Amino acid sequence: MSDTIFGKIIRREIPADIVYEDNELIAFKDISPQAPVHVLFVPKTPIATLNDVAPAQAELVGKLFLAAAAYARREGFADDGYRCVINCNSHGGQTVFQLHLHLLAGQALRGGFA
Repeated sequence: MSDTIFGKIIRREIPADIVYEDNELIAFKDISPQAPVHVLFVPKTPIATLNDVAPAQAELVGKLFLAAAAYARREGFADDGYRCVINCNSHGGQTVFQLHLHLLAGQALRGGFA
């Protein structure tokens, strides 16, 4: 695992509010939430950005979305709606260079795209 803050969370070197984990993914609450619900879904495989995803890793990226949707259903906000975002590189807003999906929910979200 890479030496990012997410790698340290995966290795349990620093604490996090973990809400989901399996052999391939971990999900935890964002420490600087941008919505009432802000959870990060992170593959345990080190992948720096979306640009670095190999074709063989497509299923792993799909599992990020499936885990986020399952979490939304389990927590009871799937029907109200939520947003899933993957930022890529600095101009895309990525600040931790380990691929991760942001799940945002708990209020009507502004600035969406059609």
